[in-house]
Amino acid sequence: MRRRTFLAALPAAAAAAATPAFASSRAENPNRNRPDVGPGDRIDGATWAGRSAAWGVHGAAATAHPLATLAAIDILKAGGSAVDAAIAANAVLGYGEPIACGIGGDCFVLLWDPKTKKVVGLNGSGRSPRGLSLETVRQRATPKGTIPSHGAISVSVPGAVDAWWALHQRYGRLPWKDLLQPAIRYCEEGAPVIQNTAFYVEASNRNFSRNTAIEEIENFKKVWVADGKTPREGEIFKNPGLGRTYRLIAEGGGRAFYEGEIADTIERYFKRIGGWMTKADLAAHKTEWVEPRSVDYRGVDVWGLPPNSQGLATLQMLAMLNEFDVKEMGFQSAAAIHHGVEAKRLAFEDRARFYADPAFYKAPIDWLLSKEYARERAKLILPDRIQPKVAHGQAPSRGDTTYFTTADKDGIMVSIIQSNYRGMGSGLMPDGLGFMFQDRGELFSLTDGHPNLYAPGKRPFQTIIPGFATQGGQPLLSFGVMGGDMQPQGQTQIISNIVDFGLGLQEAGDSPRWHHDGGSEPTGEDLGQPGVLNLETGVPAKTQAELAKIGWQIKPAPGGYGGYQAIQRWPGRYAAATEMRKDGVALAY
Repeated sequence: MRRRTFLAALPAAAAAAATPAFASSRAENPNRNRPDVGPGDRIDGATWAGRSAAWGVHGAAATAHPLATLAAIDILKAGGSAVDAAIAANAVLGYGEPIACGIGGDCFVLLWDPKTKKVVGLNGSGRSPRGLSLETVRQRATPKGTIPSHGAISVSVPGAVDAWWALHQRYGRLPWKDLLQPAIRYCEEGAPVIQNTAFYVEASNRNFSRNTAIEEIENFKKVWVADGKTPREGEIFKNPGLGRTYRLIAEGGGRAFYEGEIADTIERYFKRIGGWMTKADLAAHKTEWVEPRSVDYRGVDVWGLPPNSQGLATLQMLAMLNEFDVKEMGFQSAAAIHHGVEAKRLAFEDRARFYADPAFYKAPIDWLLSKEYARERAKLILPDRIQPKVAHGQAPSRGDTTYFTTADKDGIMVSIIQSNYRGMGSGLMPDGLGFMFQDRGELFSLTDGHPNLYAPGKRPFQTIIPGFATQGGQPLLSFGVMGGDMQPQGQTQIISNIVDFGLGLQEAGDSPRWHHDGGSEPTGEDLGQPGVLNLETGVPAKTQAELAKIGWQIKPAPGGYGGYQAIQRWPGRYAAATEMRKDGVALAY
């Protein structure tokens, strides 16, 4: 949308007043990136925290988009469950934050069920097309021997809508059709584009436009580059195609995505562009309820989903850190960060070797999460230097993302993460449906004998993981940190910030983070050792100098530290938090 179109929609006085304020938030403003300018001073709480937590007694929601949070709160106030609120929020996020999620992607959930007093797990990830052979995938591999990041070769069946449907069938209170109405309204009437979405849609347009592996990008351009440019922050954006798709799902139920007009359109689209997804692939998809696993971290039980997700990586990292007195090392100290990074390196080598679709490979989960194995691995962490090379353990003989959370008056807490993966997704948008397909298929390995080796009808390794924590058999924390391999690293830092250093819910997320890149990948790729340590600018200069002295190659990585949302359960009330790295809002009432 052109700027003059946006301003024409405002009253004359408002349009005149809007010009300077709107212009000052644009990317070309020279005052936006001033390393000599720090945050303002808070009168209470951590000086570096962006805000305080939101408190309420009836329910709470924290998402990466203000309109999604408002939709969730409205659903809760109308008598909906936390699951109803989460579905409504996710649908709005698919409209307003398509750079992270949408109905073309997958979905994973951890949920506190107050009736059974248990943490429940849901795997809503899809499988590869059954008509796409390993031979064909290898013929189209990159020079590095990996699956391309975009195009039809990277597309797997989207699992999000069936995950919503499964959740609603078990925990929903309001009629299904009501949950999608807020998103439908925004799609049809439009709403202002938030800053992160504007930035990443523009980046996606550049990437898609120069990527010859994508079979077609005209559908993307029709939706997001209609006037020759992507929408700027604050401009009104409509997506009537997605609104119509949501209406079909609202009227036909969750299976309408997989067995009807939408599925017919998807099949025709892939036939037209030479892809492999079929109506039969969609109809065969089913969400799975799974048993989550946990480790005890200093009296707090932290939960994660088993493979094909990477949820065990958080648990493995925490199990190793259990062997050290992290609190004594000090908050934001070189020692605390160094030990965390080395635990990450060790856990991720196991991640690269053992995490895969359990229908094809039975991972040694009990061994990976055992205290004995954690102690064995922790002994490899040296306090004053880097292990030059780490490898996965020897098992005993035998066989781009959005996170949000909701809670309701009855005690249901939903920790949910949903994603299209890298760079908005595959670049492919089916004709007239208004959403983009994920590119999760990129995360298969092409190495013979690897548990994550590509196969037709198989689920790829998944990076998206919700987080949850309980204490004394009661719910404590529904939380997540979005962003590829940052997720286990970020989750571990959040738990340590709260448990080891006593930070509040908001402070734990706003605290400066580290992000390690390097080592082995589940795709079979080797990113090198010992890798690179990315530090946010807020990490103390003394700490950065000491880490460099230990031997770490340190780099900044703006935008690479994830996005945090959380709800904490207190007796008779909730606290909700979001963070300054995204455009979200946390609300409670």
